[in-house]
Amino acid sequence: MTYCVGVLLDTGMVFLSDSRTNAGVDQVNIFRKATVFERAGERVLVLQVAGNLSVAQSVISLLHDAIVAKEGAHLFNCHNMYEAACLVGAAVRAVQERDGEALKNFGVEFNPALILGGQIGSEPPRLFNVYAAGNFIEATRDTTYFQIGESKYGKPIIDRVVRRSTSIGEAVKCLLVSMDSTMRSNLSVGPPLDLIIVRRDELRVARHASIESENAYFRSITSGWSEALRHAFVQLPDHDWLGGR
Repeated sequence: MTYCVGVLLDTGMVFLSDSRTNAGVDQVNIFRKATVFERAGERVLVLQVAGNLSVAQSVISLLHDAIVAKEGAHLFNCHNMYEAACLVGAAVRAVQERDGEALKNFGVEFNPALILGGQIGSEPPRLFNVYAAGNFIEATRDTTYFQIGESKYGKPIIDRVVRRSTSIGEAVKCLLVSMDSTMRSNLSVGPPLDLIIVRRDELRVARHASIESENAYFRSITSGWSEALRHAFVQLPDHDWLGGR
């Protein structure tokens, strides 16, 4: 399983992904779920993937191959993020057309999910959620983040905290708490974590950090959040449900 989240803010974008994959309790591996496509000063795009690993890797390979071939439209010559999302969707459909029937015959679901975010030129940063059919939706001011993979455990904290006006620093803290909640409830999600920060109009990755479980800041966030929750729980009023017993 995977957990990836991307957030669009007024001041930039934050992406956080785990890197654990498993095909059973004795086949746990590490594969990065986030890929950066960057030409500093011109464009920066971040692609996060979840679902069948072979499908996700095939999609990324097709996108890279198109850039290398320098023929037709690709992520380094498209004019805006909408066109970039269309290219990602087309790559998903190409893999489905090539491998979908064979996967189905072996009982393997074609289930990729992708988050694409970034900025091209003077256009504002944009964030998209791309589905298995290659179609997609775009983040709005009311829906400013997307999750893929094991999303349910980490969703409540993001819903309570993150707004478009949230600072990048606050968003990072929130996403780390969201990831910690997911890791505690689902052992198939785990470190190292990929944290990517893109500041508005810089057109480059401002920070790309690999966070291990023993990372001092991550440990302080997770332990502090746990202690704060315990304290808040103790402060909640009791009720005489049992008649004083």
